Amino acid sequence: MLKKRIIPCLDIQDGRTVKGINFVDIIDAGDPIELAKSYVAQGADELVFLDITATIEKRKTLVELVTHIAEEINIPFTVGGGINSIEDVSAIIKAGADKVSVNSSAVKNPELITQIANEFGSQCVVVAIDTKFVDGEWFVFVHGGRTATPLKTLDWVQQVEAIGAGEILLTSMNNDGTKAGFALDITEKVSASVNIPVIASGGAGTKKHFKTLFENTQASAGLAASIFHYGEIPIPELKQYLKNENIAIRWT
Repeated sequence: MLKKRIIPCLDIQDGRTVKGINFVDIIDAGDPIELAKSYVAQGADELVFLDITATIEKRKTLVELVTHIAEEINIPFTVGGGINSIEDVSAIIKAGADKVSVNSSAVKNPELITQIANEFGSQCVVVAIDTKFVDGEWFVFVHGGRTATPLKTLDWVQQVEAIGAGEILLTSMNNDGTKAGFALDITEKVSASVNIPVIASGGAGTKKHFKTLFENTQASAGLAASIFHYGEIPIPELKQYLKNENIAIRWT
């Protein structure tokens, strides 16, 4: 069994790390470079960097900032936001990222997933899926959670795996920022329906939430933001707790 990963997420807006609740009510959470360095020191397994308004504002991810962050860290690093072409991916990889995350662009043009996988390898392609429970069904949302699609989440995850995705970053919009726990139902359904790693995102508020996630779903990683940014749960403390609870966690 692969050991579980703990991944801080840096949502970036105007060059700053920010955090919201249910994808709105955005507030500042600090300098991304300093946070990234702190997470490396604390033993984070990977980092995810998402330029959360790049797609809406129709601009490219902040390549310069990616370069600065990559210079300061030595753990795997995923970057997303406004990535619409192979050229965009190439720029991000050259800036130092290990993987790219595509969301809205993949829904609009699924062939992009295959193109990235063919050019850089499936391990480079993380498909981020923002999902929301609406009228008894989980649907895919795009444009930073602002736009609903008719895509059912379980259908979409199976499609993206088939066309080249190497990993899925699944965020429950209903749980995002609530600190009430991960969306276990959809996370387990997604992770059980694909053979690629699934990162669970949205709702982490306590150490026990991670234990519950790993005990009740096949998710390979738990991602969180505010509890790490504001020092509510130090990563070493979380990892020690999970180890004590007999969860197979990566340990450095």
